[in-house]
Formats: sequence, structure tokens, C-alpha cells
Amino acid sequence: MNFDLTQEQEMIRKTIREFAEEEVAPGALDRDRTKQFPKEIFSNLAELGMMGLPFPEEYGGAGADTISFAIVTEELSRVCASTGITYSAHISLGGAPLHLFGTEEQKEMYLRPICLGESFGAFGLTEPNAGSDAGGTQTVAEADGDDYVINGNKCYITNASYAKHLALTAVTGKVQGKKEITAIIVPTDAEGFTVIDNYEKMGLHSSNTTELVLENVRVPQENILGERGKGFQQFLKTLDGGRIGIGAMAVGIAQGAFEKALQYSKERKQFGKTLSQFQVTQFKLADMAMKIELARNMVYKAAWLKDQGRPFSKEASMCKLYASEMCMEVADQAIQIHGGYGYMKEYHVERYLRDAKLLEIGEGTSEVQRMVISRLIGC
Repeated sequence: MNFDLTQEQEMIRKTIREFAEEEVAPGALDRDRTKQFPKEIFSNLAELGMMGLPFPEEYGGAGADTISFAIVTEELSRVCASTGITYSAHISLGGAPLHLFGTEEQKEMYLRPICLGESFGAFGLTEPNAGSDAGGTQTVAEADGDDYVINGNKCYITNASYAKHLALTAVTGKVQGKKEITAIIVPTDAEGFTVIDNYEKMGLHSSNTTELVLENVRVPQENILGERGKGFQQFLKTLDGGRIGIGAMAVGIAQGAFEKALQYSKERKQFGKTLSQFQVTQFKLADMAMKIELARNMVYKAAWLKDQGRPFSKEASMCKLYASEMCMEVADQAIQIHGGYGYMKEYHVERYLRDAKLLEIGEGTSEVQRMVISRLIGC
């Protein structure tokens, strides 16, 4: 058993750590206040070859592994979770289903622009009445000659304002009384396709979260992703990979909050001592460091299993569940160590807490993860 990162993974970590410190961190607080999408940051990430990191070089990717993707997501989230979730969704929700299920022609047409950073990756799954119950999809795609005509709504879709196309799920009929759900690639500039960006969120303010409205949107039947009727299985597999990204985000946010708390505890004096000299603070920081390391190991194990082509659904759910709940706890304790200053925006830790909450909800809530895990352990 070898826990060392490879030379390539170490190089990616070093590169993205420097990039995050120099280009992402300085504007994080202002972007949170102004809700400005970090487009220039992603242009620079594309120049570094990070936007198609785990995808094959033949489509413009870098041919790296899932652990490398987790490292990049963690390092970006450590300084700005909005940047982290934009990147994670771009890869795991936007690019991954095209890579996993697309034809060669679809990969060339739709995956390549994502890998090169010419388009952001997005995935249209969640609906107003179909969140955790993704099988409750109500968007409909009706066959009309050589086309599908799509009508419906999607909500809470990341990156769609900056995506030239995305895969979305729609009901294409019924089989034995059950909905037949199919994934279809839809250009965002198609007639009748509207992207609405007006959500007011608790956190992740500079990430792009949108509503999609489809009114008689017409696409050719060749835009089916994979096989007709396989959309449900496809997005379950896509979400497994996405959960590794959420776990990596959680580790990054927690690491960032921990580092702020550790630094503050060494500088702040009370009763003639620095906070770090009090055992109560030391124990808080020790627990935080321990839990972050445990979560990181779980994320890496899930990523490693995925890279080995082995089943990883259970580990992906475990890492997502543990890391997201750990992250909320660490961010909360980071505020507590800061005291009143922790409640102020300029000290960053309140932003970490607001950003962390989504991780217990997105890509399957904590409750759904426990359902998945209990099923996979044979309950």
C-alpha cells in the first residue's frame, strides 16, 4: 500500500496551490460581495491545461487521473469555494457524461470545447419537483420526425450561463408503466431555451446557479447521449463521480478554514497568552486537523477506486457524506476560535461556513447518501 502522490500529482498540486494563492485568493472576498463570476480565472486555468484535466488528450484533455482532479478541486476550494464548485461541476457534471456515454462525434463536438475551456460544462438534472427524487423528472421530449421537441424546467443548474451546450434529462416515453428517461445534449442558444440567473443564495455567491426554461426546444435525435431510456442510469453514474468532487471541495473549504483559525489563534492574545497556548483551542485545532485528514483519505480512496475501474459508489457516497458534514463542523469551529471577528466578512471564515452548507445538499443530500450507503452494505 502506497499513500504517496505520484510525481505528476505532486506537480499538479504545487502548480494549482501557487495559482490559487496568487490568482484566486486575492479577489475571493470581493467576488463574494459582488457575485462576480471568475471568468478570467478560468481562462488562465485553461492555459494551464486544467479545464480538461482527467479527459483524454485526443479531445483536448490532459489525460490525468481522478485523484489529480480532486487535488485541483481541493486547492481551489481552499481559497474560494465558488471557484471550486465551478471547476468541479465543469469536469464531473459537464464533461464526464459526454466522456462516459458520448459517441466519437459527440465527444469531438461537445467534449473538446469543454476541455479547451471554450465552453463551461453543465448538466441539467434537478427540477422544481424532482430533486432527491430524480426519477420524478417532468421535463418531456417528444419525438417529431427526426427531432425531439423538449418542454420543461430545470433548477439550480451550475455554470449554464457560460455553457454553449449541456446534457439534460427528459422523459421520452413510458416502458411497462414507468417513465423512460433519456439524456439529451441541447445547445443553450437553441430557440426556446432560456437561462435565468437570478437566484439569491446563502453562499457560493460568485458561482453561476441558474434556472433553465425549455419551450418547444427542437434538437435532432442524434443528440441523444448514449442510449434512449438509459438517462436514469447515466446520471446515477455521473453523480457518483460528482460526489468525489463535492468531497474534495469539502476538504478544501475545511482546510482553508482550519488554516485561518490556526493563524488567528497564534496571533490573538487573551489573558496574557495567545489562543493557541490554551488547551481548549489546541484540542479544537487537533480535532479539526484529524477530521480533515480522514476526509482527504476517503476522497482519495474513492478517486483511486474510480481510476482502477473498480466499483466506487459506496466510497464516493461515504467520502461525500463524511467530508461535507466534517466541513460544516470545521468551519463552525473556525468561527468560534475567531470569536466576534469570525462573524465579520473580512476574516473569511463566515464565508467558509456559508459556502460549506451546500455540500450537505448538492449531488444528493446527506440523507440520500445514507440511503445509498445502507443499500450498498446490504441493508
